[in-house]
This record gives sequence, C-alpha cells and structure tokens, in this order.
Amino acid sequence: MKRYILIVFTLGFLLTSCEDTIDVDVPTAQARLVVEASLDWEKGTTGNVQSISLSMSTPFFDTNQDTSVTGAIVTVTNEDSGEVFPFDDNNDGTYSTSTFVPILNNTYHLEIVYDGETYEATETLMSVSDINEVNQSIEGGFDDELLELNLYFTDPANIENFYLIKYDVEGDLFPYLEDVSDEFTDGNEIHDFLEKDDDEDSEETPFEAGDVVNISLYGISEQYYNFIRLLIEQHGSQGDPFSSTAALIRGNCINPTNPDNYAFGYFRVTEVDTAAYTFE
Repeated sequence: MKRYILIVFTLGFLLTSCEDTIDVDVPTAQARLVVEASLDWEKGTTGNVQSISLSMSTPFFDTNQDTSVTGAIVTVTNEDSGEVFPFDDNNDGTYSTSTFVPILNNTYHLEIVYDGETYEATETLMSVSDINEVNQSIEGGFDDELLELNLYFTDPANIENFYLIKYDVEGDLFPYLEDVSDEFTDGNEIHDFLEKDDDEDSEETPFEAGDVVNISLYGISEQYYNFIRLLIEQHGSQGDPFSSTAALIRGNCINPTNPDNYAFGYFRVTEVDTAAYTFE
C-alpha cells in the first residue's frame, strides 16, 4: 500500500513538474474587409433574391468578438444595361436585394463604400449545363469496395467552360469542392465522382445507404476558376509534409484609391444547377 502511494505521488510530481506555460508571439496583420459575395442564379428561379456578407478579419486566436460590418453602402451594377441594384443593410453584416436581374454573359460590377474606403470587383455571369444524371456505383472509384456518387453533365462544344462542383453531404461539417475545366473534354459528357474513405483524423466515413448528398454545379469564369483552384489545392495539401507553404491568395476585390488596403474574399456571379441524391 505504501509503495502504491509513493508511486502515485512520484508520477503526480513528474506530471505537474513537466507543465509549463509558453507564450507564443503570433504576428498580427492589418484588419481587412472580408467580402462574401456569391450571386448564384439557380436554374428554374428568377434569381432576384441575393445577399452579400461583410465582416472584418481578426487575429487567428481571437474568436469572441463580433466581426460583422454594418453601415456600408453596397451596390451591384449591370455594366451592359446600366441597371443598378442597391443592397439593403440588414444590420447584422448581411446586405440583401430582391430586385436583382441575372442576365447570362452580362458583366456585373460590385461597389462597397465603407469607413471612407471604396472596394470594387467585376465578374461576368456564366451559364452552366444541366445535370444529366446522378447515380451510385462501387466500381468506378479508387476502391471497388466503397460506394461512390457519380455526376454526369454535357459540356457545350467549341466554347471554353469552367465549372465548380459542390457536394454537400448532410451531416458533414464542410462540403467537398471540385474545380473542372473542359480543356480536354470540350463538347463531351463530363463525369465526376465523389468517394469517401475511412479517415479517423477528419472523422470521414464511407458512404452508406441513407446518406443524402446535395449537389451544386456552377458555371464560373476563368478568373474565378483560377482563384478557387488554388484554394482547393491548398486545402487539400494540409498536413502533407511535402506540400508547399500556404500562400496568400487574393480575390478580385480591389481598393482603387488605396491598393494596399484591398479586401479579402471574392465577388462571383454564376448560374447553378442543383440535384439531390439519397444512397440506396
């Protein structure tokens, strides 16, 4: 009994003596405006209701403060027709409109005036193909024992097209994103698939019967394709000891009068087709 008490005391002493507080001096950067402006026109809808979110960047470990931006003046202008769409301030960091008019191949200009600074971005509304089919299989993926989801759509011939595919699996924390170019598939049916493996680190589990996946197929500009592709590559290489060091990826939101005070985020205008699939 005495030996047991001595061992416990000794272990407790060693454990507590190993504890030490280390203060890490984490570098901070200038707070910047963060723009979340995705004007997505879903097929079969008017696309008139749209919203934009504004916030301020914060230090990495500062997660308690409210970063939403209010009091900004937000407008989107169709540069082809000259029509202006004001976005109303909802006083919670979001700005919305119910009068937006999406027109394919028209160019739209975002302007944000906040805290004495003006931020601008320009994008073109790109069309997207219809989703032809969604099904499941176990033989087309990397592992012939795992279920995978298959997506099929036809690329228009003789037109340079770029796509973003979002797979939103109900119950998963984050969606899965794929960037697609028709460089080698112009005019053909494009097949994309999603397969999930068993991964304890990410808490990922394979698909099984009853799982529901919401699919969004976006037609995007080449400019946005280059932006999102870099983001996807950096996210996918996290934890890889051979990957390159993550670098700052700037969006298309500029400050024309004070270029160094640019905003984070991106302004995109897309057409999107959607589908949902339940595994059997």
